[in-house]
Amino acid sequence: MEMSPVTHFEMPADNKSRMRRFYEKAFGWKTHQLGKEMGEYIIVTTTDTDENRMVTKPGTINGGFFQRTDDPISQYPSIVVQVDDIKESIKRVEAAGGKISGKGNEIPGVGSHVSVIDTEGNRISMMQSIKK
Repeated sequence: MEMSPVTHFEMPADNKSRMRRFYEKAFGWKTHQLGKEMGEYIIVTTTDTDENRMVTKPGTINGGFFQRTDDPISQYPSIVVQVDDIKESIKRVEAAGGKISGKGNEIPGVGSHVSVIDTEGNRISMMQSIKK
């Protein structure tokens, strides 16, 4: 089986303005807040990217911040694993003892996303990008 790489990280934020100031000042990261149609998600650029927003330095990833809510799934950071086929990957996760959290969602212009709880209780996510 081909390995599925970690391609993104996500972390919760209580105060997005405060979070943005911290990461911009502490690490020089660039932040960009998306609109309501994208859940006001904040994209975080931690390394140089090309015209398609893909990292140019091997071994580096970018990430994002979402609003922390009362939902337990929103309380913790998550890594995002890139998969070729999300439906097949869901089957493999379940066969390996993991659980799918929620129904998953389509992110406009990005792809299919679903949260997973691994056998140790950690939340991770899987993403099948739109093929261009």
